[in-house]
Amino acid sequence: MTKACDLSAVEARRLIGQKKLSPVELMDSCLERIGETNKTYNSVVSLDEKSAKKQAKAAEKAVMAGDTLGVLHGLPVGIKDLHSVAGLKCTWGSLIFKDNVPKVDDSMVANVRNAGGLAFAMTNVPEFGAGANTRNRVYGATGNAFNPKLTAAGSSGGAAVGLALGQMPLATGSDYAGSLRTPAAFNGVFGFRPSPGIVPSPDKIAGLIPWGVVGPMGRSVEDLYLLLRAQLDHDIADPFSSADAYDFPEALSDADLSDLRVAITTDFGVCPIDKQIAKIFKSRVQQFKGVFGVADEATWDCHDLHEIFEIHRGLSYLTSHQDKLAKHRKMLDTNVIDNTERGLKLTAAEIGRGFQMQHAYAKRVAAFFEDYDVLIAPTAAVSPFPHEQLYVTEINGEKMENYTRWMALVYAPTMALCCALSIPCGVDHKGMPFGIQIVGPKGRDRLVLEVGRALEAELSRTPATRRPVPPVISG
Repeated sequence: MTKACDLSAVEARRLIGQKKLSPVELMDSCLERIGETNKTYNSVVSLDEKSAKKQAKAAEKAVMAGDTLGVLHGLPVGIKDLHSVAGLKCTWGSLIFKDNVPKVDDSMVANVRNAGGLAFAMTNVPEFGAGANTRNRVYGATGNAFNPKLTAAGSSGGAAVGLALGQMPLATGSDYAGSLRTPAAFNGVFGFRPSPGIVPSPDKIAGLIPWGVVGPMGRSVEDLYLLLRAQLDHDIADPFSSADAYDFPEALSDADLSDLRVAITTDFGVCPIDKQIAKIFKSRVQQFKGVFGVADEATWDCHDLHEIFEIHRGLSYLTSHQDKLAKHRKMLDTNVIDNTERGLKLTAAEIGRGFQMQHAYAKRVAAFFEDYDVLIAPTAAVSPFPHEQLYVTEINGEKMENYTRWMALVYAPTMALCCALSIPCGVDHKGMPFGIQIVGPKGRDRLVLEVGRALEAELSRTPATRRPVPPVISG
């Protein structure tokens, strides 16, 4: 019999609405799973069981009273430890904030609660979300859901592992250089990077820096879409936010894959990727590309991608962390120091050139999507590696220039403000989860999600391409 914590979010919400599943039963099941697994995997880092049960009882009372229920009513939601939840410790993975307990929710968490979601647990992150390996000096490392000795990726590593293990039906993530897509791929779950402004971020330090976005994670496209509907909002405090956020339907439509023009790339022409991972991607593509109307090997011009990314990454970290570097250097981890110092070395001329190059890059991507509806690429360049290893230092014998270079597959879409969805596609040559990303132009979020939903159904027909389940769950 399926345990309540292993139900899909959509199914759990349906049963709650029909009074066939109590929010209390669901919360108890999630708390039990956390108790069984968290010591090994370290995905949940802050939890108040008394408060969680109190929220669940209040949700149950509303159901029994016949109240109008929100889209997330009664569903436990894991919150990434980069967002403030009233009453729960929020550290951003940093020693600077190791004792911080916010008194109010941030805007995204408030929207989750307003939709009936139960914001009950904080999921682990690298310090300030810097890096694709979820480990920090406050809580330690989060282990991969399929092998706790390996990395969960990052920065939404705790969220991805919590979902894969059934600790929660939904989890919030965020994404700059693949921060929710790579963990989704490494742990066999789904993660969606929305276009900037779809999920507003009024609380970030610099509103005009658009690269980092908040998005949903789940165990299916339909599940994460449920969370996205709660996250959608128009907030004038975010300069990228618009009323377009209200144009999303209650349910996704069925995409006709045979009508689609799809571009397929293994490496965007410039991104490092392990030879075995590239081979697996090409093999998987051969298994499903026939469902599309057009499936061409193609990509946009990425000749200056790395320089664009490095300039804007440095500028972003300079803006967010220069004061912390000056006051608390000894309390900061290597990645934050490295990025911020690179930002401090930028000249005004380099920053100006970075904006010029990015604009030209974005125009090339826009022109590319006049010929194609979506692009499909691998999500991660390597198989999960030991979490003691801070980052990937070399691929195919080639030394990586810095700790972010191995993430180029996921920052290629980011630097054009694309929306992108990572979905599971079987396992790799080491038996670890393998993911692909579906990329669309800015503003085509609904299309990407509907394509992802249809492709998810197609991939589920074949054992080699369906979503894997962690051994701790499958037995």
